Amino acid sequence: MGKHFRNWECFSLLSLLPGVKYLRTYIRFLKGSFFMEALMKEKLNILPEAPGCYIYKDENGEILYIGKSKCLKKRVRSYFNKTQIGKTARLVRLINDLEYIVTDSEKEALLLEMSLIHTYKPPFNIQLKDGTSYPYIKITNEKNPIIEIVMEIKPDKAKYFGPYPNRYSARQTMELLQRLYPLCRCEGKLGRPCLYYQMGLCIGPCDHEVTPEMYQKQITKITQFLEGKASKVKQQLKVEMKRQIEALHFERAAELRDIILAIEETVEKQHIIFGDFSSRDIVGYSERNGYRSFHVFFVRNGAINGRKWGILPPDQQQSMEEAIIAFYQQPNNMLPKELLIPADLDQSYLKTALGIPIIVPKRGKKLEQVHLANENSSSALHAHAHLLEKFPNGLREAK
Repeated sequence: MGKHFRNWECFSLLSLLPGVKYLRTYIRFLKGSFFMEALMKEKLNILPEAPGCYIYKDENGEILYIGKSKCLKKRVRSYFNKTQIGKTARLVRLINDLEYIVTDSEKEALLLEMSLIHTYKPPFNIQLKDGTSYPYIKITNEKNPIIEIVMEIKPDKAKYFGPYPNRYSARQTMELLQRLYPLCRCEGKLGRPCLYYQMGLCIGPCDHEVTPEMYQKQITKITQFLEGKASKVKQQLKVEMKRQIEALHFERAAELRDIILAIEETVEKQHIIFGDFSSRDIVGYSERNGYRSFHVFFVRNGAINGRKWGILPPDQQQSMEEAIIAFYQQPNNMLPKELLIPADLDQSYLKTALGIPIIVPKRGKKLEQVHLANENSSSALHAHAHLLEKFPNGLREAK
């Protein structure tokens, strides 16, 4: 960074010298190029070691490419730390700026990546842009729900879990669920136990009466499992495996070991989408040394599909509530059907000013989304403070 910054300072001084009137336009161009290169290098240095999505932009601010990673710092820096070829080399040559969004997990990043690509259609995301989608596990909304793998989410009040990287991963999870919490695999009219029941893969209407309560209990366990609450199940299986080993039932112990490994490999806290296709925005903010950052995430069709954010300098006296109101008074920022905010903002003031429901989540997914907005605001403010320290004049000039 030091070499680039010294070059940038040199061009700043050069442009002030007499006799270089006709060179000033070119000097401004070179100065900007050196500054942006140094700025990009610093942005790479302060990337968080967290899962999320990264967004590459060209010199006009247009999105070139959207990617995801379980470690933003490692993945993004890999583009610039080695010689690239083909499409990737062309992409790197065009990158002029980058942004990122931190998520709670790699699978949350996958969902966000899909949604952002669908919204912005970046030119370098050809594969995903042209219709490739990811599978979900669906629990249908009916008296006796069934579980199936689907490739799209519909507003049918069912529960969808995922996305999964591919059909194989989704199928592995389905097979694991069938072993742990079997449902009906036959119509129960055989007069004898079906083959699935004998294999432990059917709840057994062919062998005994299956009450609605018994069936719903299995569905509840499956739902909790897909929500990521698998640690209790894993512990129970480990206890049972140990008991089988002590009884010298090694074959059964090996089966239990395989189930435990399958849980560890396929189950992570999932992003769950209910049949709720409401339009809502999520606000988060952070404060540091007089500066304030705020993030607004846009949720459409059950997933985050965009965001806007900003930094308020110390000399801007308006409250955070006033900044939010001013944000929605801008022509391009449409009011959602509801707005989720942190608990320390004035709910009634915002409701009166905006005329929409203002919700302060107390628990669940909505509260997690507010925390995510706060976390991204804090990350943006940390990055801004670092860059302002490195480029006190240049950063203001670049705005």
